[in-house]
Amino acid sequence: MSVYEKLKALDITLAAPATPAAAYVMYAQTGNLVFLSGHIAKRADGSVWTGQLGKNVDTAEGKQAARAIAIDLIGTLQAAVGGDLTRVKRIVKVMSLVNSTGDFTEQHLVTNGASELLGEVFGDAGKHARSAFGVAQIPLGACVEIELIAEVSDAA
Repeated sequence: MSVYEKLKALDITLAAPATPAAAYVMYAQTGNLVFLSGHIAKRADGSVWTGQLGKNVDTAEGKQAARAIAIDLIGTLQAAVGGDLTRVKRIVKVMSLVNSTGDFTEQHLVTNGASELLGEVFGDAGKHARSAFGVAQIPLGACVEIELIAEVSDAA
């Protein structure tokens, strides 16, 4: 099953990448590596998914937020590869920042929301190295922020 067939089967529609909110670009490529800037959690209506894990957001909701970010990351990655996700050879690395209280220790479980979706969509090529950190705050009060590095093939 192709990446696009998997997205369709999962009822996922990719949106165009967001416009950067500050002095950066949404992605940068060097060689065959594409670096995606951090994407914050957003709800289906486009509003920022705010909150703090361990205070007013539980692990299950945080995992949903991370999954939503993965969908946005895939949309940005699609733009980075000229609209052709079949050029993605591998998701190399994911770094997740989880807005959490000092005693919250399930950042890795929250981040699984993104990691599991990347595996579903890209299969073995979606298996990646990963870091998940608890942080005191994320821009706009978002509950999760995730960045991604992917290896891509040369354009046809």
